[in-house]
Amino acid sequence: MTSLTAAHAADLVAALLFILSLAGLSQHRTSRAGVAYGIAGMALALAATVVVASRSISAGAVALILLAMALGAAIGLWRARRVEMTQMPELIAVLHSFVGLAAVLVGWNSYLEVERHGAAQSAVAADLLTIHHAEVFIGIFIGAVTFTGSVVAYLKLSAKIASRPLVLPGKNALNLGALGAFAALTAWFTASPGLGLMVAVTVLALLLGWHLVASIGGGDMPVVVSMLNSYSGWAAAAAGFLLDNNLLIVTGALVGSSGAYLSYIMCKAMNRSFLSVIAGGFGIEAPASGDAEQGEHHEIRAREAAELLAAAKSVIITPGYGMAVAQAQHPVADLTRRLRERGVEVRFGVHPVAGRLPGHMNVLLAEAKVPYDVVLEMDEINDDFADTSVVLVIGANDTVNPAALDDPASPIAGMPVLKVWEAERVIVFKRSMASGYAGVQNPLFFRDNTDMLFGDAKQSVDQILQSLDAPDPALT
Repeated sequence: MTSLTAAHAADLVAALLFILSLAGLSQHRTSRAGVAYGIAGMALALAATVVVASRSISAGAVALILLAMALGAAIGLWRARRVEMTQMPELIAVLHSFVGLAAVLVGWNSYLEVERHGAAQSAVAADLLTIHHAEVFIGIFIGAVTFTGSVVAYLKLSAKIASRPLVLPGKNALNLGALGAFAALTAWFTASPGLGLMVAVTVLALLLGWHLVASIGGGDMPVVVSMLNSYSGWAAAAAGFLLDNNLLIVTGALVGSSGAYLSYIMCKAMNRSFLSVIAGGFGIEAPASGDAEQGEHHEIRAREAAELLAAAKSVIITPGYGMAVAQAQHPVADLTRRLRERGVEVRFGVHPVAGRLPGHMNVLLAEAKVPYDVVLEMDEINDDFADTSVVLVIGANDTVNPAALDDPASPIAGMPVLKVWEAERVIVFKRSMASGYAGVQNPLFFRDNTDMLFGDAKQSVDQILQSLDAPDPALT
Protein backbone atom coordinates (compact mmCIF):
# COMPACT_ATOMS: atom_id res chain seq x y z
CA MET A 1 0.00 0.00 0.00
CA THR A 2 1.40 3.40 -1.01
CA SER A 3 1.35 6.43 1.28
CA LEU A 4 -1.28 8.07 -0.96
CA THR A 5 -3.56 5.02 -0.79
CA ALA A 6 -3.13 4.91 2.98
CA ALA A 7 -4.03 8.61 3.21
CA HIS A 8 -7.21 8.08 1.19
CA ALA A 9 -8.14 5.12 3.42
CA ALA A 10 -7.51 7.33 6.47
CA ASP A 11 -9.86 9.96 5.01
CA LEU A 12 -12.61 7.35 4.72
CA VAL A 13 -12.09 6.16 8.31
CA ALA A 14 -12.05 9.78 9.53
CA ALA A 15 -15.35 10.47 7.76
CA LEU A 16 -16.91 7.43 9.46
CA LEU A 17 -15.57 8.61 12.82
CA PHE A 18 -17.18 12.03 12.29
CA ILE A 19 -20.52 10.35 11.58
CA LEU A 20 -20.15 8.28 14.76
CA SER A 21 -19.28 11.50 16.61
CA LEU A 22 -22.50 13.17 15.53
CA ALA A 23 -24.47 10.08 16.52
CA GLY A 24 -22.80 10.00 19.93
CA LEU A 25 -23.35 13.69 20.60
CA SER A 26 -27.09 13.30 20.00
CA GLN A 27 -27.58 11.72 23.45
CA HIS A 28 -26.24 12.57 26.90
CA ARG A 29 -25.22 9.03 27.71
CA THR A 30 -23.04 8.67 24.61
CA SER A 31 -21.73 12.24 24.38
CA ARG A 32 -18.30 11.42 25.80
CA ALA A 33 -17.84 8.69 23.21
CA GLY A 34 -19.01 11.13 20.53
CA VAL A 35 -16.34 13.63 21.53
CA ALA A 36 -13.69 10.89 21.50
CA TYR A 37 -14.74 9.79 18.00
CA GLY A 38 -14.52 13.39 16.79
CA ILE A 39 -11.05 13.90 18.24
CA ALA A 40 -9.80 10.65 16.72
CA GLY A 41 -11.30 11.51 13.34
CA MET A 42 -9.75 14.98 13.27
CA ALA A 43 -6.32 13.66 14.30
CA LEU A 44 -6.48 11.06 11.53
CA ALA A 45 -7.64 13.67 9.00
CA LEU A 46 -4.79 16.03 9.86
CA ALA A 47 -2.23 13.23 9.55
CA ALA A 48 -3.63 12.19 6.17
CA THR A 49 -3.58 15.80 4.94
CA VAL A 50 0.08 16.19 5.83
CA VAL A 51 0.94 12.92 4.06
CA VAL A 52 -0.86 13.99 0.86
CA ALA A 53 0.66 17.48 0.97
CA SER A 54 4.18 16.12 1.43
CA ARG A 55 3.99 14.47 -2.01
CA SER A 56 3.73 17.79 -3.86
CA ILE A 57 5.47 20.40 -1.68
CA SER A 58 8.92 20.83 -0.24
CA ALA A 59 10.06 19.59 3.15
CA GLY A 60 10.28 23.20 4.32
CA ALA A 61 6.62 23.77 3.47
CA VAL A 62 5.65 20.61 5.34
CA ALA A 63 7.59 21.89 8.34
CA LEU A 64 5.64 25.15 8.20
CA ILE A 65 2.35 23.19 8.12
CA LEU A 66 3.41 21.17 11.16
CA LEU A 67 4.46 24.38 12.94
CA ALA A 68 1.07 25.96 12.21
CA MET A 69 -0.68 22.84 13.52
CA ALA A 70 1.39 22.91 16.71
CA LEU A 71 0.67 26.61 17.28
CA GLY A 72 -3.04 26.10 16.64
CA ALA A 73 -3.17 23.13 19.03
CA ALA A 74 -1.36 25.11 21.74
CA ILE A 75 -3.71 28.08 21.40
CA GLY A 76 -6.75 25.79 21.35
CA LEU A 77 -5.67 23.97 24.51
CA TRP A 78 -4.92 27.27 26.24
CA ARG A 79 -8.33 28.71 25.43
CA ALA A 80 -10.14 25.49 26.31
CA ARG A 81 -8.52 25.44 29.74
CA ARG A 82 -9.27 29.10 30.46
CA VAL A 83 -12.78 29.45 29.07
CA GLU A 84 -15.67 29.17 31.51
CA MET A 85 -18.95 27.48 30.69
CA THR A 86 -20.67 30.87 30.58
CA GLN A 87 -18.29 31.89 27.80
CA MET A 88 -18.83 28.84 25.63
CA PRO A 89 -21.43 30.45 23.32
CA GLU A 90 -19.16 33.34 22.34
CA LEU A 91 -16.17 30.97 21.98
CA ILE A 92 -18.19 28.85 19.55
CA ALA A 93 -19.14 31.99 17.61
CA VAL A 94 -15.47 32.95 17.32
CA LEU A 95 -14.56 29.46 16.08
CA HIS A 96 -17.27 29.70 13.44
CA SER A 97 -15.77 32.99 12.27
CA PHE A 98 -12.40 31.27 11.76
CA VAL A 99 -14.01 28.69 9.47
CA GLY A 100 -15.63 31.43 7.42
CA LEU A 101 -12.42 33.42 7.16
CA ALA A 102 -10.52 30.29 6.09
CA ALA A 103 -13.05 29.69 3.30
CA VAL A 104 -12.59 33.28 2.07
CA LEU A 105 -8.80 32.93 2.05
CA VAL A 106 -8.96 29.58 0.26
CA GLY A 107 -11.24 31.09 -2.39
CA TRP A 108 -8.97 34.04 -2.99
CA ASN A 109 -5.89 31.81 -3.12
CA SER A 110 -7.56 29.46 -5.59
CA TYR A 111 -8.49 32.35 -7.89
CA LEU A 112 -5.01 33.91 -7.74
CA GLU A 113 -3.39 30.51 -8.35
CA VAL A 114 -5.32 30.10 -11.59
CA GLU A 115 -4.54 33.66 -12.64
CA ARG A 116 -0.85 33.10 -11.94
CA HIS A 117 -0.74 30.34 -14.55
CA GLY A 118 -2.22 32.67 -17.12
CA ALA A 119 -3.51 31.35 -20.40
CA ALA A 120 -1.95 27.93 -19.87
CA GLN A 121 -4.48 27.28 -17.10
CA SER A 122 -2.35 24.41 -15.86
CA ALA A 123 -3.90 24.53 -12.37
CA VAL A 124 -7.42 23.75 -13.62
CA ALA A 125 -8.50 21.86 -16.71
CA ALA A 126 -9.91 24.16 -19.40
CA ASP A 127 -13.27 22.37 -19.53
CA LEU A 128 -13.69 22.79 -15.75
CA LEU A 129 -12.64 26.42 -15.57
CA THR A 130 -16.19 27.83 -15.52
CA ILE A 131 -17.17 25.46 -12.72
CA HIS A 132 -14.05 26.48 -10.83
CA HIS A 133 -14.97 30.16 -11.13
CA ALA A 134 -18.43 29.44 -9.71
CA GLU A 135 -16.90 27.43 -6.83
CA VAL A 136 -14.55 30.29 -5.99
CA PHE A 137 -17.29 32.90 -5.99
CA ILE A 138 -19.81 30.87 -4.00
CA GLY A 139 -17.18 29.73 -1.50
CA ILE A 140 -16.05 33.30 -0.83
CA PHE A 141 -19.64 34.47 -0.43
CA ILE A 142 -20.58 31.75 2.09
CA GLY A 143 -17.32 32.18 3.99
CA ALA A 144 -17.59 35.97 4.25
CA VAL A 145 -21.22 35.82 5.42
CA THR A 146 -20.21 33.27 8.05
CA PHE A 147 -17.23 35.37 9.16
CA THR A 148 -18.96 38.68 9.85
CA GLY A 149 -22.16 37.00 11.05
CA SER A 150 -20.16 35.06 13.63
CA VAL A 151 -18.28 38.19 14.70
CA VAL A 152 -21.58 39.99 15.36
CA ALA A 153 -22.89 36.94 17.25
CA TYR A 154 -19.76 37.00 19.42
CA LEU A 155 -20.16 40.71 20.13
CA LYS A 156 -23.80 40.24 21.12
CA LEU A 157 -23.21 37.16 23.24
CA SER A 158 -20.33 38.81 25.09
CA ALA A 159 -22.42 41.99 25.61
CA LYS A 160 -19.91 44.11 23.70
CA ILE A 161 -22.80 45.45 21.60
CA ALA A 162 -26.51 45.71 22.39
CA SER A 163 -28.56 42.53 22.03
CA ARG A 164 -31.52 44.39 20.53
CA PRO A 165 -32.08 43.76 16.82
CA LEU A 166 -30.84 46.32 14.30
CA VAL A 167 -33.85 47.57 12.35
CA LEU A 168 -32.81 49.46 9.22
CA PRO A 169 -35.45 50.92 6.89
CA GLY A 170 -36.35 48.28 4.32
CA LYS A 171 -34.10 45.65 5.90
CA ASN A 172 -35.79 42.79 4.05
CA ALA A 173 -35.33 44.59 0.75
CA LEU A 174 -31.66 45.10 1.60
CA ASN A 175 -31.20 41.36 2.22
CA LEU A 176 -33.04 40.34 -0.93
CA GLY A 177 -31.18 42.95 -2.93
CA ALA A 178 -27.85 41.62 -1.68
CA LEU A 179 -28.80 38.07 -2.70
CA GLY A 180 -29.92 39.31 -6.12
CA ALA A 181 -26.67 41.22 -6.56
CA PHE A 182 -24.72 38.08 -5.61
CA ALA A 183 -26.54 36.03 -8.27
CA ALA A 184 -25.82 38.66 -10.93
CA LEU A 185 -22.17 38.97 -9.91
CA THR A 186 -21.76 35.19 -9.98
CA ALA A 187 -23.05 34.98 -13.55
CA TRP A 188 -20.79 37.85 -14.57
CA PHE A 189 -17.74 36.33 -12.87
CA THR A 190 -18.16 32.87 -14.42
CA ALA A 191 -18.34 34.49 -17.86
CA SER A 192 -15.57 37.06 -17.34
CA PRO A 193 -13.62 36.70 -14.07
CA GLY A 194 -11.83 39.72 -12.71
CA LEU A 195 -10.21 41.03 -9.54
CA GLY A 196 -12.79 43.80 -9.20
CA LEU A 197 -15.64 41.29 -9.05
CA MET A 198 -13.77 39.32 -6.40
CA VAL A 199 -13.46 42.43 -4.25
CA ALA A 200 -17.13 43.29 -4.86
CA VAL A 201 -18.51 39.91 -3.78
CA THR A 202 -16.26 39.83 -0.71
CA VAL A 203 -17.41 43.24 0.47
CA LEU A 204 -21.05 42.44 -0.34
CA ALA A 205 -20.94 39.18 1.63
CA LEU A 206 -19.18 40.77 4.61
CA LEU A 207 -21.87 43.46 4.83
CA LEU A 208 -24.70 40.95 4.36
CA GLY A 209 -23.35 38.66 7.10
CA TRP A 210 -23.12 41.61 9.49
CA HIS A 211 -26.66 42.77 8.72
CA LEU A 212 -28.23 39.31 8.87
CA VAL A 213 -27.13 38.65 12.44
CA ALA A 214 -27.31 42.25 13.66
CA SER A 215 -31.00 42.21 12.69
CA ILE A 216 -31.74 39.29 15.03
CA GLY A 217 -32.68 39.97 18.64
CA GLY A 218 -30.86 38.61 21.68
CA GLY A 219 -33.66 36.24 22.65
CA ASP A 220 -33.13 34.34 19.40
CA MET A 221 -29.36 33.98 19.71
CA PRO A 222 -29.42 30.19 20.35
CA VAL A 223 -30.96 29.78 16.89
CA VAL A 224 -28.32 32.11 15.46
CA VAL A 225 -25.52 29.98 16.92
CA SER A 226 -26.90 26.79 15.35
CA MET A 227 -27.51 28.63 12.07
CA LEU A 228 -23.91 29.87 11.99
CA ASN A 229 -22.79 26.33 12.75
CA SER A 230 -24.57 25.28 9.57
CA TYR A 231 -23.05 28.15 7.57
CA SER A 232 -19.55 27.23 8.75
CA GLY A 233 -20.13 23.66 7.55
CA TRP A 234 -21.13 24.78 4.07
CA ALA A 235 -18.16 27.15 4.02
CA ALA A 236 -15.87 24.22 4.84
CA ALA A 237 -17.49 22.13 2.10
CA ALA A 238 -16.95 24.94 -0.40
CA ALA A 239 -13.29 25.07 0.60
CA GLY A 240 -13.12 21.31 0.11
CA PHE A 241 -14.23 21.64 -3.50
CA LEU A 242 -11.59 24.28 -4.15
CA LEU A 243 -8.86 22.20 -2.50
CA ASP A 244 -10.06 18.95 -4.09
CA ASN A 245 -10.30 17.47 -0.60
CA ASN A 246 -13.06 14.86 -0.35
CA LEU A 247 -12.85 14.61 3.44
CA LEU A 248 -13.37 18.36 3.84
CA ILE A 249 -16.38 18.17 1.55
CA VAL A 250 -17.90 15.30 3.55
CA THR A 251 -17.13 16.92 6.90
CA GLY A 252 -18.51 20.27 5.81
CA ALA A 253 -21.68 18.64 4.51
CA LEU A 254 -22.14 16.78 7.82
CA VAL A 255 -21.73 19.96 9.86
CA GLY A 256 -23.85 22.02 7.47
CA SER A 257 -26.74 19.59 7.30
CA SER A 258 -26.75 18.78 11.03
CA GLY A 259 -26.59 22.48 11.89
CA ALA A 260 -29.45 23.24 9.50
CA TYR A 261 -31.56 20.45 11.01
CA LEU A 262 -30.82 21.67 14.54
CA SER A 263 -31.83 25.19 13.47
CA TYR A 264 -35.08 23.78 12.09
CA ILE A 265 -35.82 21.94 15.35
CA MET A 266 -35.12 25.06 17.39
CA CYS A 267 -37.24 27.22 15.11
CA LYS A 268 -40.16 24.86 15.70
CA ALA A 269 -39.51 25.10 19.44
CA MET A 270 -39.64 28.90 19.21
CA ASN A 271 -42.50 29.08 16.69
CA ARG A 272 -40.21 30.79 14.21
CA SER A 273 -40.09 30.46 10.44
CA PHE A 274 -37.06 28.49 9.31
CA LEU A 275 -36.87 30.45 6.06
CA SER A 276 -36.99 33.68 8.03
CA VAL A 277 -34.00 32.54 10.07
CA ILE A 278 -32.01 31.78 6.95
CA ALA A 279 -32.93 35.19 5.54
CA GLY A 280 -32.07 36.87 8.85
CA GLY A 281 -33.69 39.74 10.63
CA PHE A 282 -36.72 37.95 12.06
CA GLY A 283 -36.20 39.55 15.50
CA ILE A 284 -38.70 42.14 16.68
CA GLU A 285 -37.41 45.11 18.57
CA ALA A 286 -38.39 45.03 22.21
CA PRO A 287 -40.36 47.97 23.60
CA ALA A 288 -38.43 50.72 25.34
CA SER A 289 -40.33 50.01 28.55
CA GLY A 290 -39.01 46.46 28.80
CA ASP A 291 -38.00 46.95 32.44
CA ALA A 292 -41.24 48.64 33.49
CA GLU A 293 -42.89 46.70 36.32
CA GLN A 294 -46.42 45.46 35.75
CA GLY A 295 -47.57 45.20 39.35
CA GLU A 296 -46.27 44.33 42.80
CA HIS A 297 -43.91 41.43 43.29
CA HIS A 298 -43.62 39.22 46.38
CA GLU A 299 -40.18 38.60 47.86
CA ILE A 300 -39.16 35.44 49.70
CA ARG A 301 -36.12 34.51 51.79
CA ALA A 302 -34.00 31.38 51.46
CA ARG A 303 -35.26 29.87 54.74
CA GLU A 304 -38.87 30.30 53.61
CA ALA A 305 -38.04 28.69 50.28
CA ALA A 306 -36.48 25.78 52.18
CA GLU A 307 -39.72 25.35 54.16
CA LEU A 308 -41.75 25.16 50.95
CA LEU A 309 -39.36 22.65 49.40
CA ALA A 310 -39.26 20.47 52.52
CA ALA A 311 -43.05 20.25 52.53
CA ALA A 312 -43.42 19.74 48.76
CA LYS A 313 -44.43 16.49 47.13
CA SER A 314 -43.02 17.35 43.73
CA VAL A 315 -40.54 19.97 42.49
CA ILE A 316 -39.59 21.01 38.98
CA ILE A 317 -36.45 23.08 38.37
CA THR A 318 -36.29 25.19 35.19
CA PRO A 319 -32.73 26.46 34.63
CA GLY A 320 -31.62 29.34 32.44
CA TYR A 321 -28.58 31.41 31.57
CA GLY A 322 -28.56 32.94 35.08
CA MET A 323 -27.65 29.53 36.48
CA ALA A 324 -24.68 29.41 34.14
CA VAL A 325 -23.55 32.93 35.07
CA ALA A 326 -23.70 32.12 38.78
CA GLN A 327 -22.13 28.68 38.21
CA ALA A 328 -24.91 27.28 40.37
CA GLN A 329 -25.22 23.90 38.67
CA HIS A 330 -23.34 22.02 41.40
CA PRO A 331 -25.38 23.41 44.35
CA VAL A 332 -28.52 22.77 42.30
CA ALA A 333 -27.39 19.15 41.85
CA ASP A 334 -26.84 18.91 45.63
CA LEU A 335 -30.29 20.35 46.27
CA THR A 336 -31.78 17.78 43.91
CA ARG A 337 -30.07 14.95 45.77
CA ARG A 338 -31.12 16.24 49.21
CA LEU A 339 -34.75 16.64 48.22
CA ARG A 340 -34.89 13.20 46.58
CA GLU A 341 -33.46 11.69 49.79
CA ARG A 342 -36.40 13.29 51.61
CA GLY A 343 -38.82 11.58 49.23
CA VAL A 344 -39.56 14.66 47.12
CA GLU A 345 -39.96 14.02 43.40
CA VAL A 346 -37.51 16.37 41.64
CA ARG A 347 -37.27 16.84 37.90
CA PHE A 348 -35.83 19.41 35.51
CA GLY A 349 -37.71 21.13 32.72
CA VAL A 350 -35.30 22.33 30.03
CA HIS A 351 -36.46 24.66 27.28
CA PRO A 352 -34.83 23.99 23.86
CA VAL A 353 -33.33 27.49 23.74
CA ALA A 354 -32.47 27.95 27.43
CA GLY A 355 -29.08 29.60 27.70
CA ARG A 356 -27.09 31.03 24.83
CA LEU A 357 -26.56 27.99 22.65
CA PRO A 358 -28.33 24.67 21.93
CA GLY A 359 -28.01 22.21 24.80
CA HIS A 360 -26.37 24.75 27.12
CA MET A 361 -28.33 23.72 30.21
CA ASN A 362 -27.99 20.00 29.47
CA VAL A 363 -24.21 20.36 29.40
CA LEU A 364 -24.17 22.19 32.74
CA LEU A 365 -26.43 19.64 34.42
CA ALA A 366 -24.41 16.74 33.03
CA GLU A 367 -21.24 18.42 34.34
CA ALA A 368 -22.84 18.53 37.81
CA LYS A 369 -23.78 14.82 37.48
CA VAL A 370 -27.53 15.36 37.61
CA PRO A 371 -29.15 12.01 36.66
CA TYR A 372 -30.16 11.96 33.00
CA ASP A 373 -33.55 10.45 33.72
CA VAL A 374 -34.79 13.51 35.66
CA VAL A 375 -33.78 16.02 32.95
CA LEU A 376 -36.78 16.37 30.65
CA GLU A 377 -37.44 18.49 27.57
CA MET A 378 -40.24 21.06 27.44
CA ASP A 379 -42.65 18.82 25.54
CA GLU A 380 -42.14 16.01 28.05
CA ILE A 381 -42.86 18.05 31.17
CA ASN A 382 -45.09 20.98 30.21
CA ASP A 383 -48.31 19.14 31.10
CA ASP A 384 -47.01 18.29 34.59
CA PHE A 385 -46.68 21.80 36.02
CA ALA A 386 -50.33 21.92 37.07
CA ASP A 387 -49.72 18.96 39.43
CA THR A 388 -46.44 20.32 40.83
CA SER A 389 -46.03 21.71 44.35
CA VAL A 390 -43.08 24.06 43.75
CA VAL A 391 -41.25 25.23 40.65
CA LEU A 392 -37.77 26.75 40.97
CA VAL A 393 -36.97 29.13 38.10
CA ILE A 394 -33.20 29.50 38.34
CA GLY A 395 -31.95 32.25 36.08
CA ALA A 396 -34.55 31.70 33.35
CA ASN A 397 -36.66 34.55 32.02
CA ASP A 398 -37.92 34.56 28.44
CA THR A 399 -38.43 30.78 28.35
CA VAL A 400 -40.98 30.98 31.24
CA ASN A 401 -42.70 34.20 30.14
CA PRO A 402 -46.51 33.87 29.86
CA ALA A 403 -46.56 36.94 27.60
CA ALA A 404 -45.47 34.62 24.78
CA LEU A 405 -48.93 33.04 24.98
CA ASP A 406 -51.07 35.89 26.32
CA ASP A 407 -49.77 39.02 24.55
CA PRO A 408 -49.93 39.03 20.72
CA ALA A 409 -47.93 42.29 20.69
CA SER A 410 -45.03 40.84 22.65
CA PRO A 411 -41.70 40.42 20.81
CA ILE A 412 -41.73 36.75 21.86
CA ALA A 413 -45.41 36.17 20.96
CA GLY A 414 -46.05 32.63 19.77
CA MET A 415 -42.89 31.15 21.27
CA PRO A 416 -43.67 27.94 23.20
CA VAL A 417 -42.66 28.39 26.85
CA LEU A 418 -42.55 26.35 30.03
CA LYS A 419 -45.89 26.86 31.79
CA VAL A 420 -44.38 27.21 35.25
CA TRP A 421 -47.17 29.54 36.45
CA GLU A 422 -49.60 26.60 36.51
CA ALA A 423 -47.78 25.14 39.55
CA GLU A 424 -49.00 25.69 43.12
CA ARG A 425 -45.99 27.91 43.96
CA VAL A 426 -43.22 29.41 41.84
CA ILE A 427 -39.90 30.68 43.23
CA VAL A 428 -37.88 32.79 40.80
CA PHE A 429 -34.13 33.20 41.43
CA LYS A 430 -32.98 36.56 40.03
CA ARG A 431 -30.48 39.27 40.82
CA SER A 432 -33.03 42.02 40.18
CA MET A 433 -36.34 42.77 38.49
CA ALA A 434 -34.57 43.63 35.22
CA SER A 435 -35.94 42.14 32.00
CA GLY A 436 -34.29 39.18 30.30
CA TYR A 437 -31.87 39.00 27.37
CA ALA A 438 -34.66 39.72 24.90
CA GLY A 439 -35.48 42.95 26.73
CA VAL A 440 -39.05 41.86 27.58
CA GLN A 441 -40.58 42.18 31.03
CA ASN A 442 -42.06 38.98 32.47
CA PRO A 443 -45.61 39.09 33.95
CA LEU A 444 -44.80 35.86 35.81
CA PHE A 445 -42.90 37.91 38.40
CA PHE A 446 -46.08 39.68 39.50
CA ARG A 447 -48.44 36.71 39.80
CA ASP A 448 -49.95 35.85 43.18
CA ASN A 449 -48.35 32.39 43.30
CA THR A 450 -44.86 33.70 42.40
CA ASP A 451 -42.17 34.63 44.93
CA MET A 452 -38.91 36.38 44.02
CA LEU A 453 -35.68 35.21 45.67
CA PHE A 454 -33.16 37.96 44.91
CA GLY A 455 -29.39 37.51 44.88
CA ASP A 456 -26.72 35.35 43.33
CA ALA A 457 -28.28 32.01 42.36
CA LYS A 458 -25.40 29.95 43.72
CA GLN A 459 -25.46 31.72 47.10
CA SER A 460 -29.26 31.46 47.29
CA VAL A 461 -29.20 27.70 46.66
CA ASP A 462 -26.40 27.29 49.22
CA GLN A 463 -28.52 29.13 51.79
CA ILE A 464 -31.47 26.85 51.05
CA LEU A 465 -29.23 23.82 51.53
CA GLN A 466 -28.06 25.18 54.89
CA SER A 467 -31.66 25.70 55.96
CA LEU A 468 -32.59 22.16 54.93
CA ASP A 469 -29.72 20.79 57.01
CA ALA A 470 -30.89 22.68 60.12
CA PRO A 471 -33.06 20.79 62.63
CA ASP A 472 -35.94 23.15 61.93
CA PRO A 473 -35.72 25.29 58.77
CA ALA A 474 -38.11 27.83 60.27
CA LEU A 475 -35.61 28.61 63.03
CA THR A 476 -32.59 29.33 60.80
